Amino acid sequence: MARGHQKIQSQQKNAKKQAEAKKSKGHDQKAAAKVALVYTCAVCRTQMPDPKTFKQHFESKHPKSPMPPELADVEA
Repeated sequence: MARGHQKIQSQQKNAKKQAEAKKSKGHDQKAAAKVALVYTCAVCRTQMPDPKTFKQHFESKHPKSPMPPELADVEA
């Protein structure tokens, strides 16, 4: 039964390796990107990372809509 014992050892070693890989992975790029999107356009619900981008978006996509007060003092 040498091969049977070797098979069990190989499975245990692989399970340990998989657990370590899962633990070390940790960082999720999608979650980090979602956290960075703080500004949301009230008209189209598009999310933007900073006020400068938000203002550029608003000026180009919604020129007829009134500018939100939080974008009044932001320079594009």
